[in-house]
Amino acid sequence: MENLKRILGAVWIVLAILTAYFCIVQFGLPKLQTGQQEDLVFGIIILFILTPIISIGLAIFGFFALKGEYLKEKM
Repeated sequence: MENLKRILGAVWIVLAILTAYFCIVQFGLPKLQTGQQEDLVFGIIILFILTPIISIGLAIFGFFALKGEYLKEKM
C-alpha cells in the first residue's frame, strides 16, 4: 500500500502538468483571443486564478506523496 501511495504521487504530478496544459491551451488562451468581454473575463479567471490553484495543489500533493509524508510510520 505504501508503494502505491508513492506511485500515485507521480501520477498526481503528471496530472498537475496535464491540467495546467489543458487549462491554458483549451480554456484560457482561446477565450482571451475572441475579443468579447465575457470571454476575456472568463479567460483571465481561468489563466490567473484557477489554473495555478489546481496545478500547484495537485503538484504539492504529489510531491508529498512521493516524498513519503503520508506513510503510517511517520505518524
